[in-house]
Amino acid sequence: MSRLRGIYAITDNRLTPETTLLEQVEQALKGGVRILQYRDKQSPAELRQRQASALARLCHDYDALLIINDDVELARSSEADGVHLGQDDEGISHARHALGNKAVIGASCYNRIELAEHARKTGASYVAFGRFFPSPTKPNAIQAELDILEQAQYLDIPICAIGGITRQNADSIISAGADMIAVVNGIFGRPDIRKAASDLASLF
Repeated sequence: MSRLRGIYAITDNRLTPETTLLEQVEQALKGGVRILQYRDKQSPAELRQRQASALARLCHDYDALLIINDDVELARSSEADGVHLGQDDEGISHARHALGNKAVIGASCYNRIELAEHARKTGASYVAFGRFFPSPTKPNAIQAELDILEQAQYLDIPICAIGGITRQNADSIISAGADMIAVVNGIFGRPDIRKAASDLASLF
């Protein structure tokens, strides 16, 4: 799936608050973000619905994909392009049944190739590994090594890398085989969001 390549930005309640969320995301899209994940596990359902629907429209204006973190029903009701699931979230087969064959379904595989194999077999559109570097967003996340990106090439499925990725270390991630690099602080924690996104997008 050729659209699953490039910069994959992820929202964060602290870095992308309600008052500036859409403005910040638009700057990231202008900078070259191709995939956006809306991640909010704290806000009331009504607010999350409103934000997800607005982000879907905005992303589609820029021919970018919107992925919803962990919430299959919100992905469906907001007309997002798909959902990203962790190991403890609703199963991939359930998400595929609920969202249809065209939906993008991603799966967190941490540092375990067997999880990626299972995700692929059950219908995932892409798999995600990480964290690769110390991450201010998830400091206690499981550590993954670069060679897992090389090992996973035989799966023949798009691969996303996440965790502490910056302009300074992204080259090593892409060279190891990542099709997408997921970034939170490296885009939304920078004073010039558009430039931060553009600098990373230029690597592709």
